[in-house]
Amino acid sequence: MPKDDLIRLRHMIDAAKEVLSFAKNKNRKDLYTDRMLALSIVKSIEIIGEAASTVSKEFQVKHKEIPWASIIAMRNRLIHVYFDIDLDRVWDTITDDLPPLITALEKAISQENEK
Repeated sequence: MPKDDLIRLRHMIDAAKEVLSFAKNKNRKDLYTDRMLALSIVKSIEIIGEAASTVSKEFQVKHKEIPWASIIAMRNRLIHVYFDIDLDRVWDTITDDLPPLITALEKAISQENEK
């Protein structure tokens, strides 16, 4: 695995964990009423997608269990359609997608380090 891939995976994990910490003890409605919360979470999800977009294609192919295209598409949507972000979809990402993503990324790092 190229060294840069490992760095990007760690960036993704750090940003995902940050999102979960921001959302702790919050609910879906809070994204609509707390602008700072929404912006911080959206920015962190953008970082996850940006880091994913720089992971080598070779690594992405090797680790198909990670939904690379969806992660990158989410980043692109948040960046380019910033005026029409679906905060319900953002909340679903937090609750449904990020915990298993963290697990998958940590497993991929572990597998690569065993080699």
